[in-house]
Amino acid sequence: MSEQNKNQNQNHEETPKTFQGGRASQPSSWKKLLSKRWAYPAAYIAAAAIILTLVWVYQDASQKSFKPDPASPSVQSTSAVDTDVNGQQPESMEVVAQSENIAWPVADAAAVKVVKPFFDENATADEQAAAMVEYDKTFTANTGIDLSRADDQAFEVRAALSGKVSRVEQNPLVGNVVEITHDNNLKTVYQSLSDLKVKEGDQVKQNDVIASAGRNELEKDLKTHLHFEVYQDGKPVNPTGLLPKK
Repeated sequence: MSEQNKNQNQNHEETPKTFQGGRASQPSSWKKLLSKRWAYPAAYIAAAAIILTLVWVYQDASQKSFKPDPASPSVQSTSAVDTDVNGQQPESMEVVAQSENIAWPVADAAAVKVVKPFFDENATADEQAAAMVEYDKTFTANTGIDLSRADDQAFEVRAALSGKVSRVEQNPLVGNVVEITHDNNLKTVYQSLSDLKVKEGDQVKQNDVIASAGRNELEKDLKTHLHFEVYQDGKPVNPTGLLPKK
């Protein structure tokens, strides 16, 4: 091989290889940067920081641009809603702060006595006999208590609890009847009444006068008296255990 051919071959080997007819290029600076291990995590962190900054700026601008309307009901103060100009709570907003305890259905508990007790299945035989009501040669258990004065005088009958008058009727055996419905499925019933003061649908408060004690056919031997019953979930319970001690 001649010296000229050797030089040509040597020059051909030293010439850089080309790609698709072009000269091979050196790696760019971006490729070198992205080839680093920390490059992609750093890019993600930077992008997240930019997004959070934009969100914060948007929220701050929204809060500054919002001006609540004082006349709007949603921003009225609680005191303005619950009280009137005199600082008193309107009647329509009246609420019971706490549950009431049952009271004696008379003005003066000391002036009356229980003349016929409630029939208790756990009572003694003598106590059960005293709690039986006789009418037309038939005996029935007393489902309430009967109150009367020693002098057989009439007395005011009062609501033992606040509630709604759910029934007012005249019964040929037990006389005039008033039923008051209370919270928690509780009812009080007043029989042997005269001079009624309420009607069905009335709202009454504890100790409101609803009638006077009278007489009835079923317990005519008791003369002027009040028959008082208490029902919980539709079942009679002994009022004596609920009433305060005299």
